[in-house]
Amino acid sequence: MTEPVPGMAGETSAESPWPLRLLSENLKAYLDRAPTTWIEGQLIEHKESRGHLWLTMRDLDEDYSMPVTVWRSTAARLGPGIEQGARVVAAVKPNFYTKTGRLNLIASEMRPVGLGDLLARVERLRRSLDAEGLFSPALKKPLPLLPERIGLITGRDSDAMKDVLRNTHLRWPAAEFELRPVAVQGPTAAREVMAALAELDADPRVDVIVIARGGGALEEVVLPFSDEALVRAVAAAQTPVVSAIGHEADRPVLDDVADVRASTPTDAAKRIVPDAGEERARINDARLRLASAVERRVRQEAEHLQQVRSRPVLAAPETMITLRHEDLVRLRDRARLTFTGALRREHDVVTQLRARVRSLSPQHTLDRGYAVVQHDAAVVRDAAVVSLGDELDILLAAGRLSATVSGSASGTTPTEPKGS
Repeated sequence: MTEPVPGMAGETSAESPWPLRLLSENLKAYLDRAPTTWIEGQLIEHKESRGHLWLTMRDLDEDYSMPVTVWRSTAARLGPGIEQGARVVAAVKPNFYTKTGRLNLIASEMRPVGLGDLLARVERLRRSLDAEGLFSPALKKPLPLLPERIGLITGRDSDAMKDVLRNTHLRWPAAEFELRPVAVQGPTAAREVMAALAELDADPRVDVIVIARGGGALEEVVLPFSDEALVRAVAAAQTPVVSAIGHEADRPVLDDVADVRASTPTDAAKRIVPDAGEERARINDARLRLASAVERRVRQEAEHLQQVRSRPVLAAPETMITLRHEDLVRLRDRARLTFTGALRREHDVVTQLRARVRSLSPQHTLDRGYAVVQHDAAVVRDAAVVSLGDELDILLAAGRLSATVSGSASGTTPTEPKGS
């Protein structure tokens, strides 16, 4: 008895497998349900047989390709431009041939991508990135005055490489380069440039990166360097990037996001290094201007010194001392006069005070003929205080006398002798 076949692929096993036919039919049934899809790529093979087209389409960025079949009825409606190497968009539906297990795409419509369409895409991308702020001048990094090492991304042995190297070394013979030859056109160009950019940006010796390509067809120059992933990689780079793509009229989106845009590879060489001859001329000019400035300053200071020396205070410095000496003598004489006058006045005051004191002194009274009578060391002012026979001590203006009381009379006030 035949065992039932599993209904689902996940229910199969080594003991209960699917026949190959069933897998093939299931795959076809699954793929037949897929909707029609518009895809874009490049035709790398183009064969015609009895009105049918047998094509191979490759992805524009990655190394993926698939066969595409255009039946005669559809091929008859295709316009011009569907040829090998063309960039096309196609409405396709996957088809699985169960007999051989071959998968291909059946195109129901195909049209070439015109240059106008591509440029319109570039402009839409440009506007979108500009709205994000990726083109803002505030994000632009300044180029170093003299880079230690220059990273150069360009085509292998291309004219652009030769132009950059030659003109850079003409301007600065000591310039050093880190070369990264890449494809600068075709489906792998953007990817190879991004890989080289990441490598150079990670190298600490590289101070500036130049992405250069010579002239060519507009689609070859603009499109690879307007790839969104490449543009965002340049915006995210930490090292300053110089874009030197094509000629002045060519303007890929890379030009807008790069830190510096050079109109040509030759112009890039002028921007990344200074001109040694011009720098030497500037140094010589600076030396001449410096020497002239020093001479002018010395001359000005000499004139100023001469003016200072011609001033009276320096022409005859003793004058200042003489004037001060005269002032000192005058002040000294004035002080002496003032002091002498004050001393004289004070001397008169002292003389007057001395005369007054002398007129009030006991000696002056004695000099006038008066005497001081003392009894037992006490001054006798009244005759009644002494008795007959008492010993008296009499002080005269000159000398002393001793006397004995022989008589007394009281109550009378002596008068000063006339002429005293």
